[in-house]
Amino acid sequence: MEKLYSELADILEVDRATVGPQLSLVEHVWDSLAIISTIAIVDELYNVTLDGAALGKCETVADIESLITQANA
Repeated sequence: MEKLYSELADILEVDRATVGPQLSLVEHVWDSLAIISTIAIVDELYNVTLDGAALGKCETVADIESLITQANA
């Protein structure tokens, strides 16, 4: 997940060291552009297409990780 964390840091415009499962998305710029960017990154890294509506409901990075895990199941 390190590559995902690095990409999310860029998307959310935060320091990479702050990104982990506990990071609250709602405290950062978690808007439609961030969601679309995350969909693209997850597709590139994991070959998984996440649902935008489900991703938009995520409140933490752990929620995103859970969606990736569910999509791979």
